Amino acid sequence: MSIKGKICLAGFLNAGPQGTAGWRQPGAAPDFLSAAYYARIARMLENACFDLIFIPDALAVPRSMSDSTAPAISWGAGTPRLDPMVALGAMAGVTSHIGLAATMSASFNEPYNIARSFATFDHLSSGRAAWNIVTSFQDAEAQNFGMDRLPSREKRYDRAEEVLQATTRLWDSWADDALVENRETGQFGIPEKVSDVSYCGTYVQVRGPLAVPRPPQGYPVLVQAGASSRGRDFAARWADVIFCSHESLESAIAFYTDMKSLATAYGRDPDQLKILCATCIIVGTTEEDALRKKQIAEDLVLPEAGLSRLAYHINVDLTQYDLDSPLPPLDEVGIDGHYREIVEFAQRENATLRQLGKWYGARSEGNMVGTPQQVADAMIRWQELGAADGFMIIPTHVPGAFEDIIALLLPELRRRNVVRTAYEGTTLRNHLGLARPARGAWRDRVPQSAARMNGVP
Repeated sequence: MSIKGKICLAGFLNAGPQGTAGWRQPGAAPDFLSAAYYARIARMLENACFDLIFIPDALAVPRSMSDSTAPAISWGAGTPRLDPMVALGAMAGVTSHIGLAATMSASFNEPYNIARSFATFDHLSSGRAAWNIVTSFQDAEAQNFGMDRLPSREKRYDRAEEVLQATTRLWDSWADDALVENRETGQFGIPEKVSDVSYCGTYVQVRGPLAVPRPPQGYPVLVQAGASSRGRDFAARWADVIFCSHESLESAIAFYTDMKSLATAYGRDPDQLKILCATCIIVGTTEEDALRKKQIAEDLVLPEAGLSRLAYHINVDLTQYDLDSPLPPLDEVGIDGHYREIVEFAQRENATLRQLGKWYGARSEGNMVGTPQQVADAMIRWQELGAADGFMIIPTHVPGAFEDIIALLLPELRRRNVVRTAYEGTTLRNHLGLARPARGAWRDRVPQSAARMNGVP
């Protein structure tokens, strides 16, 4: 088989317990509240030459079932959540190559804080930082920041647009050669090469400059996962990497084609937009062994726990519906991509809400379950057919699932020469084949009306 390039591999890791019932597995480590846990996993995935580690985040204990935190706490659905920047800091200290992606909400953080955190992390990790841009998806998050509920998706993306414009300008407020550190003359930096930002939008205002020099990567790698029409437009302009989730190969191909076309329409090189599909890989020495592992994972999931996780992701209280009836159409949901997945599955399987809960709690995205040969065939097929540039591997449990993938699947992928066997560069942009943005690259991603409003020629 011939493919367009190496398959990008990312490891999905909660800063807390893994999955709906992953913490119950015999091969799950219980010490997710320790720095040692994150250090061990980081070393493991770097030794396996993964491109990056990705940590999701949310700013609340979920309250999506009867406005109560009890289901989330009872079943471990979406809580606890440690600060991903701190967890990744523990990982950065014991690694030297693997990329490190942290989620940070554009709805509840100011551009200056975001710019400083990621610029600092990019420097201290020698160019391995990535920012997963989210607009948040739970009313419970809004209630931790002085609001009764989330603003509409449109308003959240309006704010995110301004946050990205301001944050990238802050990263660019220092020229790459602004620091001289001349010990003989005593000159530390060149003032003319550090500029104010003076950004004034409807939602955010910042003067600048940033108090951190320009990041080693120019901009940390920008990751985005919006699946709504507004989210797709936002990602097509700003994202370097899109993290997506699909219930079928057909929907993945449609999404991939749409996003590459949108990027091209905005004047971008579509090869500079990497699309990583979520997949829960379960690999065994035989097909029966893999199916046995899948069954173990499914058997540990309680339908109530799966419904709690589903309600949390779509930000809808499912207790208002008959659990033995189908899910009715919903107008406003939290994560649009997950909602599309469940609609696709429910229609295909004629599933009730209770059945959806069981499935959602143990779903294997991408349906990659089998022997190393079978899973490798599936991964290559997805890439060849234009469904993905790589995969966001979601383990059923940690570290056991990653250990299986590294021991069983990676040798097969390397035998076929479709994944890296060594790091060829030092930054995450190097690993992903992404160009380093020149100073002022944000101009190409900002709508002209917004650029003129902020004094950009």
